[in-house]
Amino acid sequence: MSRSAPTRREFIRFGSGIVTASAAMNLTVLEPNLLSAYARAAAPSDTVRFASIGTGVRGCELLQASLRVPGIECVGVCDLYDSRHEAAKEAVKKDVPASRDYRTILDRKDVDAVMVATSDHQHRKVVVDACLAGKDVYCEKPMSHTVEDGFAMVAATQKANRILQIGSQGVSSILYGKAREIYGSGRLGDVFMIEAYSDRNSASGAWVYPIPPDSSELTIDWNAFLDGAPKRPFDPARFFRWRCFADYGEGLAGDLFVHLISGIHFITGTNTAAQRAQSTGGIFRWKDGRDFPDLLETFYDYPAFRVVLRCNLNNDAGGFLAFYGTKGTMTIKGSTLSYQPQDTRPQAEGYSIYGWPARLREQYLKKWHEDHPLPAPLNFHVDEEVESFTTPHDYDAVADHQANFFNAVRSRKPVVENEVFGNHAAIGCHMANYAYFNKATAVWDQAAKKIVKA
Repeated sequence: MSRSAPTRREFIRFGSGIVTASAAMNLTVLEPNLLSAYARAAAPSDTVRFASIGTGVRGCELLQASLRVPGIECVGVCDLYDSRHEAAKEAVKKDVPASRDYRTILDRKDVDAVMVATSDHQHRKVVVDACLAGKDVYCEKPMSHTVEDGFAMVAATQKANRILQIGSQGVSSILYGKAREIYGSGRLGDVFMIEAYSDRNSASGAWVYPIPPDSSELTIDWNAFLDGAPKRPFDPARFFRWRCFADYGEGLAGDLFVHLISGIHFITGTNTAAQRAQSTGGIFRWKDGRDFPDLLETFYDYPAFRVVLRCNLNNDAGGFLAFYGTKGTMTIKGSTLSYQPQDTRPQAEGYSIYGWPARLREQYLKKWHEDHPLPAPLNFHVDEEVESFTTPHDYDAVADHQANFFNAVRSRKPVVENEVFGNHAAIGCHMANYAYFNKATAVWDQAAKKIVKA
């Protein structure tokens, strides 16, 4: 005989054969935001003219997405590799001025804003210079290469009264907006545990990008690339695969964790760095001279909940985000958000009482059911319903995130992912790497604005 607790349907049937239960799943296709990239075009007088600084693969993706945003115009591109000038013009479908030197972009009076998609170690200097030049900035994630860089960028942005938006597009996604709504409604109950992962299994996913056949010191400004990093002989692998190396990038934490952290912060309404972080992982497969692990798992302590993040470059499990609450579970997998309520109604103990004598068990059950009477027959109906939400098939969160930024440039209203929000997410990335490389618990010292060992 099973000693497990009664199931929900067993509980419903107790004392009545008339009550019913139904199980169903509702799938809702979400509508784009009114201020999204799909809104009507802006007036010609409101056109925002921007230039792109950094036009590698991510820079070109941003340019392609910008074609879906109304009321903006690309008027220039900049990259240290000459062939990327051609790629950028193809991406934006327009012949625009191109340069290796980003300062020529900042000197132009017809440029209102810039999109920064350089390697991480150059974010600080480009963003600070752009703010000093009076430009608003959309900067790719992670915001900073070091903790010190992040606070310097915050100070420069606020001193110059500029708008800075960091490029974790999930925070502008209608899917994450729905998740934030559900979380804020209290339907999940108390959430003490959040789990997320972002896994992939390919050379490209591990940043082992092919080297273009025309790459050389003639086509790449190697010395400008090294600005802010240790001097080295020309090495195209470091230029094109910079995410693998600590001199220029932040590895898995900066490339993938940052999306997970930003999404969690946005959905939960958190705008602070984690208190502590512990990491484990290693280089198991991609032993190509890289600095960063190909498997990284980090445990974060926040005041109200705990977070477990994982990135694995050795298996394509995709992406997943889950919030485990006392009243329900919410998950995001791909472009689908699901909410599963839990049965939290009182139930009679159905396990430990089977270690009691029958007379005591019967006495307990009789008293319990007297204290918890069932609803009257014919008046009882329970819905066991999973709610699911998805985005339209052609939805582009990157375009929505850009629209969020350019609308703020026009209105001067706050963006969804400003310099403070972006800095807190980046600190989480730095903490993960600090804990991994130091084999110690990373603690965030808010007063000193630095990471210390436990």
